[in-house]
Amino acid sequence: MKLFADCHPALILIFGALLVPLFRGHWRNALTIALPVLAFLCVAALPEATDGLPGWKADLLPWSAEPLSFLRVDKLAKAFGYIFCLNAVAAFVFAFYVKKSTQHVAALVYIGSGLGAVFAGDLLTLYAFWEMMAVSSTFVILARGTDAAKGAAFRYVMIHILGGLFLLAGIVLTIQANGGSIAFEHFDFVKDRHAGTWLILIGFLVNAAAPPLSAWLSDAYPEASVTGGLILSAYTTKTAVYTLLRGFDGWEPLVWIGCLMTMYGIVYALLENDMRRILAYSIINQVGFMVCAAGIGGPVAVSGATAHAFCHIIYKSLLWMSAGAVLHRVGRSKCTELGGLYKTMPWTLVFGTIGALAISAVPLTSGFTSKTIIIHAAEQASGDRPWLIWAWLVLEAASAGVFLHAGIKFPYFVFFNQDRGLRPREAPGSMLAAMAFLAFLCVFLGVNPRPLHDILPYPVTGFKAYTVSHVVTQSQLLLLSAASFFLFLPLLKRTPTLSLDTDWFYRRGGAWLHRVADRCLNRVNAAASQLFAGRMPGALGRFFDDAPARLLCWVLAPWWRARGDSADRIAERRTELYVGARRGAFPIGITACLAVLLLALLAAFVLI
Repeated sequence: MKLFADCHPALILIFGALLVPLFRGHWRNALTIALPVLAFLCVAALPEATDGLPGWKADLLPWSAEPLSFLRVDKLAKAFGYIFCLNAVAAFVFAFYVKKSTQHVAALVYIGSGLGAVFAGDLLTLYAFWEMMAVSSTFVILARGTDAAKGAAFRYVMIHILGGLFLLAGIVLTIQANGGSIAFEHFDFVKDRHAGTWLILIGFLVNAAAPPLSAWLSDAYPEASVTGGLILSAYTTKTAVYTLLRGFDGWEPLVWIGCLMTMYGIVYALLENDMRRILAYSIINQVGFMVCAAGIGGPVAVSGATAHAFCHIIYKSLLWMSAGAVLHRVGRSKCTELGGLYKTMPWTLVFGTIGALAISAVPLTSGFTSKTIIIHAAEQASGDRPWLIWAWLVLEAASAGVFLHAGIKFPYFVFFNQDRGLRPREAPGSMLAAMAFLAFLCVFLGVNPRPLHDILPYPVTGFKAYTVSHVVTQSQLLLLSAASFFLFLPLLKRTPTLSLDTDWFYRRGGAWLHRVADRCLNRVNAAASQLFAGRMPGALGRFFDDAPARLLCWVLAPWWRARGDSADRIAERRTELYVGARRGAFPIGITACLAVLLLALLAAFVLI
């Protein structure tokens, strides 16, 4: 393990991605699996040093007393590093059938960027990896190659550019407010509230998919490829959760933002018809628990959010694998086009159901052992802050709602419901192997959560998941949800419709802006083109062609009239001057007068 003690896990994936196109066939797939395995070993070997490892610091900023810290290692960073690498291994096993290298390269850079952000010890390094994540994840979406994927990727990157601008502006203002300090540490809710920290918080919440800027998730992830959606589901939002736990632990507005996210995701998941959009909205719901825990603050809440992020990545990836296997075999993703698949895809059903039970926090699954820590933290903190009892009630209700859309609705409408006559083969062996591995983790961490508790940033003291109170309460909520689902099943049956989200505003607003620009600005452009490119050059050419004669006529005409010249004689003299101007031949006296006149005009212009 000493070999990896000084390595940066992010660089293993980022630079390893450059080697992927050099391999072919199964060797390429084996390389993509080996790289996150090496990164996992690197994370495990890294010695903990909260101020960063000396070998990964650089004094590159003359205006800052602090060096850039590329690798800050502590238990919080290592916990996220473990699950990022572990999930990557399972994802690339699942993607063993993929033959094109483009998606693998983009995915490895994306995952490596997420690791870089997690281990970043300063704001500038964090921002660099943050933007690398945005760019590389866009290419993961584009890898599917469909028109829908291209449109979703465009909207996705626009939202993340906006979030990146919020983050960059906040970083600049925060560095200025802190006297040039670039350290990424905890911001105190009382002392550090200023424009910079609020802007940083907004930038983090954009990536956490907090409403109203959350529609990018349900818009883009389902349009990615089978493996693209799986990989995307794990990293962007959880990296944002990590940054919130690191920098905004105890910021109370996050409590209500998290509560809103939990209910928002449930409502839209219940309305949705597409199975992968159901899972996308479920991400918003689950991340809401973690955001709420960050707002509650304290060691128990931070460890609970970390544990839930760890378990969420596992069971959410398992659900995306199940949906991806169905999409791979059937080529359909809408619930109104699926059903009866349990007959020919039984293992996909079994593994998907385990993921559904885990996300619903059924006892003996990982979701139960992690989610109850957050609910316990809210209940415990309500002693000092009584208003948190309302957050506790929302989280309890949201736990029941999760079972409705992810625990029952997803497997029921995809594998059961009306038989559409679909008879696909079972998922490929590599897909089943990846699903079996994650399903095992869902059960193992549910039965024995101690290995997970050992890697959390703070000890989970005074908490036991398997108490009579926790088990009975959760079982009652789940039974109530199950009864409600089948009682109101006629209302929950989906129709081939679309659910409008907040992206409606910028989709319609973008189209409106385009029409306004086309009708107004392009008309101005056409008029300017006609004036300056069409009429003005000819007019200026004609003017300057006769300019000396015109100027002389303007000066000499009064003199001619004073001498008593007739109108015909004046017209004759004008014609002679114009002819002379075109030929470039003036009498010497007229040329001298013209030179004096032009010099006078030039002197007047200079004086003015």
